[in-house]
Amino acid sequence: MSAADILAYFQSLIPESISRLRELVEMESHSADKAAVDAIAAHLAALFENEGCRAEILSCPSRGNTLRASWRAGSKVVARPVLFLGHLDTVWPAGTISARPFRIENSRAFGPGVYDMKAGLLLSLLVSRALKEGKSSPGRDVFFLFTGDEEIGTAEGLPHLTQTARECAAVLCLEPPLAGGKAKTFRKGVGCFTIRVAGLSAHAGVEPEKGANAILEISRQVLRLHDLNDKGRGTTVTTGVIKGGTASNVVPAEAEAQVDVRVSSLEAGAAIEATIRGMQAFDPRCRLTVEGGLNRPPLERTPGVVELYHKARNAALELEMDLGEGSTGGGSDGSFTAAMGIPTLDGLGVEGGGAHAPDEYIEVGDIQRRAALLCRLLETIG
Repeated sequence: MSAADILAYFQSLIPESISRLRELVEMESHSADKAAVDAIAAHLAALFENEGCRAEILSCPSRGNTLRASWRAGSKVVARPVLFLGHLDTVWPAGTISARPFRIENSRAFGPGVYDMKAGLLLSLLVSRALKEGKSSPGRDVFFLFTGDEEIGTAEGLPHLTQTARECAAVLCLEPPLAGGKAKTFRKGVGCFTIRVAGLSAHAGVEPEKGANAILEISRQVLRLHDLNDKGRGTTVTTGVIKGGTASNVVPAEAEAQVDVRVSSLEAGAAIEATIRGMQAFDPRCRLTVEGGLNRPPLERTPGVVELYHKARNAALELEMDLGEGSTGGGSDGSFTAAMGIPTLDGLGVEGGGAHAPDEYIEVGDIQRRAALLCRLLETIG
């Protein structure tokens, strides 16, 4: 089909698409609510089966299950599969939909999780419909995989993700795009550390000299951490939470800091992790422990990523779209596949804004364009 024909095909599905999007948004799936995430995984599995895919629920012990679906090209297969990647969970707790129900207003769809990333789930269903009906013929198998714990680190979904991704030639990540609909060709790596101090308690008025102030020690460590920020290298270190002490008249014996780290390369990540883990207490009477580390690698702008982006941009031009590119400090599951050496293009979801914010929305008119772009891109990946 021509670009115009595939676009017209998806335009004919807009009423059904909006109804499906409403259904997905109203199925709340907060990361911490395993039952809710499992429910939407099962629901989507049935929808993929209806579109001619084989769907599997991949069990996770304490977090939301992972969903994997596959469309088989049969005898027409000439290349390794392409993987569409995303996640089922959102940051919004149960009951949010009652306070902020799904609605369409001024050509925008609003609702908790609509942008990050229920609209991406919708796109995957539209692509599978096009494959079933022969509107797109990529000459390869197509996989769809959605983890249930992306918003909280993908600890349990990651083994399922890596097992599937290693079979694939490329990964198309359906996370929301950047402002202006730009694809994401670079993401920073993300790390989370907890630094704990064990000091010595004492009466603050009678014999404070016998105490080792854990809050004072953690404060010194926070200043040390701040000095690790390196704008030129793209490294940021942010202390976001501090806890400590028991009462105002007691020299505090315990304190902790929770620290966010963002890095631009695996090399920088290894360096900053080694530095943080090697920190020593200023007060020798205090004991310092460090937990955590880098939990998501950077998505680096490799030649494979650039080549995949240019294929997407050319496909977009056929649809009279100018697909820009950009970078972000946030992480996604696409960072894992990129670190595996698989060309990964992120931010291919529906244009909108307000991720993780109460005014989250998508542009309804972008749904058909993005679905058409994905199908054209499938046919051009080498």
